[in-house]
Amino acid sequence: MPLGDARRPAGRALDAAAFARRMARLGPFEPGPRLAVAVSGGPDSMALALLADDWARARGGRITALTVDHRLRPESGREARQVARWLAARGIAHAILVRRGRRPGTGVQQAARSARYGLLEGWCAARGVLHLLLAHHRDDQAETVLLRRAAGSGEAGLAAMAAIVERGQVRVLRPLLDVPRARLAAVLTAAGQPFVEDPGNRDPAFARSRLRLDDAVAAAGGAAALAAAARRAGRERARHNRAAARLAARTVEIHPAGFVVLDLGLLSGAPPAAVATMLAGTLAAVAGRAWPPRTARLDRLIAALAGGRLEAARTLAGCRIVPLAGSGGRRAVVVRESSAMSAPLALRAGAATVWDGRFAATAAAGAAGGLVVGAAASDAADARADLPAPARPVAPLVRRRGKPVGRDVATLLWAPPKAVSGAPFGIV
Repeated sequence: MPLGDARRPAGRALDAAAFARRMARLGPFEPGPRLAVAVSGGPDSMALALLADDWARARGGRITALTVDHRLRPESGREARQVARWLAARGIAHAILVRRGRRPGTGVQQAARSARYGLLEGWCAARGVLHLLLAHHRDDQAETVLLRRAAGSGEAGLAAMAAIVERGQVRVLRPLLDVPRARLAAVLTAAGQPFVEDPGNRDPAFARSRLRLDDAVAAAGGAAALAAAARRAGRERARHNRAAARLAARTVEIHPAGFVVLDLGLLSGAPPAAVATMLAGTLAAVAGRAWPPRTARLDRLIAALAGGRLEAARTLAGCRIVPLAGSGGRRAVVVRESSAMSAPLALRAGAATVWDGRFAATAAAGAAGGLVVGAAASDAADARADLPAPARPVAPLVRRRGKPVGRDVATLLWAPPKAVSGAPFGIV
């Protein structure tokens, strides 16, 4: 397990005051803040852990460092335990979160990313920790801009990573997006703190890719110029988000059963960018997806709504958009597409389970076994008769031996990974 040398020369270290200014932009925080910090053991996340620990202690709070062991490399477990020892020596709480299951045959990096976020957010939700800090920095932001340019991303994509992202039950914060990598390395140098070397640095193929990306960053004017471009795009994205939030407040009715009703008449004449942003957020929330639908498909839906009414039902991004009965097409209900929903899932007493990527289902502590959460389906007529017809079969329902149970036995909370209208796009 190669270790990085914290004594190597680096730039000027990011100090406590500079870090505090960056955290202030991401607040507010509760008194005695509790933070979770994702720590791989590499130099960036180790530096963030040290900075966040000092910041939290100064305010009567504390952090817990979280290391995800993906079990994709033989040495990953040893590295996670080494991180735990380093942080324990500094009095920093630490937890290792282990990915279970087989190694994916394809899409390993994407699968690892999804598992990582799922474990981190699940740990926070189970313990009531509201803030999860990630160590992405200015060099990461610059590379993200380049990669999205190459992929033909629009304005929203070119804003790259947000400093604040509201997900289900946790705020994901990136306080270091304007900080060069060298200043984080200097934090470790000043503290005499070793770190785990990225194994990709020893892979010749990865090293060649790294050099090509470094050359591309330099050719585009350097990391500072690319990060500045992201900030400009981010300001425009934030403007659209604010307009979309105002539009959503006027046009969207949110139901705890996981669907929304749109007032299409009020959409007519609204700024196109605000309509697109609001509809993208609505569809992602109802479908339980972290990402909005593709632009071309969303544009077709917007065109169908251009007259302030919907003539016939549409399907997009795991959702159905259906004219509401008796509204003359002026109102529409957005519901989950039944064929895209997850299979029923068993519940454990006293534990919260996320079903269909958007519902937190919790069985009461003393509840007997046999509880299952799934779509209402055939029970819709009698169990969810209070809902619009399109929403009844796809509404969530907890059953025992096929019969619905009451709220005293199990509760359901709609907590999608992307809110209909979340926090403004955070810019640093």
